[in-house]
Amino acid sequence: MKKIYENCLQCPRKCGINRASSLGFCKEPESLRIAVACLHFGEEPLITVHGGSGTIFLTGCNLRCAFCQNYQISQQGMGAAVSKEEFAEICLRLEAAGAENINLVTGSHHIPALAEGLAEAKKHGLKIPICWNSSGYDSVESLKMLEGLVTIWLPDLKTLSSELSSSLCAAADYPEKAKEAIKWMISHNPLKLTSVKKEIEGKIIEKDKIFQGVIVRHLFLPGRFFETADVLEWLKGNANGKAIISLMSQYTPVPFKDSEENLAKREKALSSIENRLVSESEDNDLRDLIEAYDFDYLFYQDLCADTEWLPDFEKKQPFSYKLARPIWHHKFGWC
Repeated sequence: MKKIYENCLQCPRKCGINRASSLGFCKEPESLRIAVACLHFGEEPLITVHGGSGTIFLTGCNLRCAFCQNYQISQQGMGAAVSKEEFAEICLRLEAAGAENINLVTGSHHIPALAEGLAEAKKHGLKIPICWNSSGYDSVESLKMLEGLVTIWLPDLKTLSSELSSSLCAAADYPEKAKEAIKWMISHNPLKLTSVKKEIEGKIIEKDKIFQGVIVRHLFLPGRFFETADVLEWLKGNANGKAIISLMSQYTPVPFKDSEENLAKREKALSSIENRLVSESEDNDLRDLIEAYDFDYLFYQDLCADTEWLPDFEKKQPFSYKLARPIWHHKFGWC
């Protein structure tokens, strides 16, 4: 694994730096670093099902979006290094706590180390499915290292505009690379769903659960309705019937804490969108749009003006207790 990081070409940026001695765009060394592991109940119903998703938030990011709600870990380096054995133990403890799957959040720059850690976890008895939760800015060559380990794929398709992705993520090639990665995920992972029953307070509750396949997420950006229309048009032609679509309306302005210089850069990047909550009229327009496209399987979030759900990864419980149950934290250890 160390040799791979000596000339790192893991993601589409292909920095080519030696991560043992230097940092590239993702700002991460060769070690695998994690911020938080928890049972998460705020993902799509097919992912959380009854027990919640065993979510592992990885440190760093190869995209670093200007509006990222997880900026403390994706952009400010919050997290701690773990060995493959420690990573495997985190996975196994999540499974023991009732997790429906292991959900790896933003790991595109950590793929070799994650492949080792997942193999170690499976060697020690991990049975639940693995979910790849990424920005979509993935290299197909690197994704192939996860074949036989990951069966559920949860990529974003943020925009098909090179101009917008350049402004918000410093990645003009994002649309091209994300479409390529999503097409690969879909072609290699046909959907497999099942129904799972659980008795809760004397009642049998039945829910659908995904074991294999792709769920493509798209976050509506306020004031950019036509961007979303373009994304749904592409998804209708390339993913409908082969993947599940998740359209999100949860865009929330984040109260970033950073240096004046970084805040100024962020503000300039965010000027390409309207940095505000989604309006009721936009919500109505989105509902009309998805009805017109008539996807085979689509989730859509209800509009919510509550911003209290925004995470704070400095805390032992980064989320509200309704959304998550902490299992491990980089500062506090086992929870």
